[in-house]
Amino acid sequence: MSFENLGLSAELLRAVADEGYRLPTPVQTLAIPAILDGRDIMARAQTGTGKTAGFALPLLQRLSKESRRPARRAVRTLILTPTRELAVQVRESVKTYGRYLSLRSAVVFGGVGFRPQAEALRSGVEILVATPGRLLDHVSQRTVDLSQVEILVLDEADRMLDMGFIHDIRKILKELPQTRQNLLFSATLSPEIQELARVLLNSPERIEVSDTTNAAADISQVVHPVDRGRKTALLSFLVGSRDFRQVLVFTRTKRGADRLVRDLHRDGIRAGAIHSDKSQGARLRALADFKRGSFRVLVATDIAARGLDIDQLSHVVNYELPHVPQDYVHRIGRTGRAGNKGDAISLVSADEREQLQAIERLLKRTIPKLVINGFEPVPERHAAPTKERTWGRKPAPRPGGRGRGPSPNWSPRGENRSRRRPASRRRDRES
Repeated sequence: MSFENLGLSAELLRAVADEGYRLPTPVQTLAIPAILDGRDIMARAQTGTGKTAGFALPLLQRLSKESRRPARRAVRTLILTPTRELAVQVRESVKTYGRYLSLRSAVVFGGVGFRPQAEALRSGVEILVATPGRLLDHVSQRTVDLSQVEILVLDEADRMLDMGFIHDIRKILKELPQTRQNLLFSATLSPEIQELARVLLNSPERIEVSDTTNAAADISQVVHPVDRGRKTALLSFLVGSRDFRQVLVFTRTKRGADRLVRDLHRDGIRAGAIHSDKSQGARLRALADFKRGSFRVLVATDIAARGLDIDQLSHVVNYELPHVPQDYVHRIGRTGRAGNKGDAISLVSADEREQLQAIERLLKRTIPKLVINGFEPVPERHAAPTKERTWGRKPAPRPGGRGRGPSPNWSPRGENRSRRRPASRRRDRES
């Protein structure tokens, strides 16, 4: 089936052709006709399956063809997303597909100035893309009116629930008219999502395409076993020896992302980082510079796993495996998009064995292992012991002690940190 068979207008078909799209994806084939018919949708679709176009194209057509139009430009479609990055990407898609239509759109999210967003809303927009928290700020300041919303879209609904937005979503629903079309898109259909759908949707059309295992099956995946302390050296070697031009690298922590960028710079590889401690402006600049090719490596935390859309991104590297197996699928879904080939590389140390096994159970397949010459991991029986934090547990007793663990004045070198407690502390102890 082609886009022409889905009932789209000439203006939208022209925009789709401009982007080089010829055949719709499965989620687009199923969702577009149902949305054009005005039905509610509950769709399970992984990232990278074309779901944004699946709801953007038909809602643009409905708004442009609808005879009942407010005299003043009012918000007629509201699209809620969990992250700033995803909000920006969705708004860009709306602008791209609606370039030949006279519909205005805007995006609002936190971390940037409030006033420019308020001015854009006052000038009148028909399509609003927003994160829940910042949207409620505009509602409380009365800079946005949601009373004429005709179509509500919840994009990445499971991620919004994971991030604790359910209370914000309920507040937003109270601001909307009772009669409207509702579209819910989610990577998973957990019991919480199904409960939200029961309250939100009216006799929905249920669409399920590309489960987690199939979404990852089209991407070439490999695991490189390596000692934790040599991961950075191996990453630098891979980027340099294989001449990676664009590679997205995932770490678990914000501090780890910044540290990795510094280490890569020392190895002569230009890199940037995006994570939640960065201002929104800094994150957008880093993403734009990466897309332009100003640097080769973009290091990100999982905040970017569902919010980045980078055309023809060839490589994703898991510098550290995620704790949640599903996040692995979202990470590697940044590559291999729109029918393009993609490679996912994981640098796995011995202490990540359980995470790797959980990912393979989810995928129902074994990921090939390939040791890189010169980076062979040290056998565990010969490896130096690693020092672990003991938060929430009693420290192990010192040899020859009475089982109470090291005293506060003991240091690894056997030197006292303080020769004598203050008198006040001695009195407290004695009393």
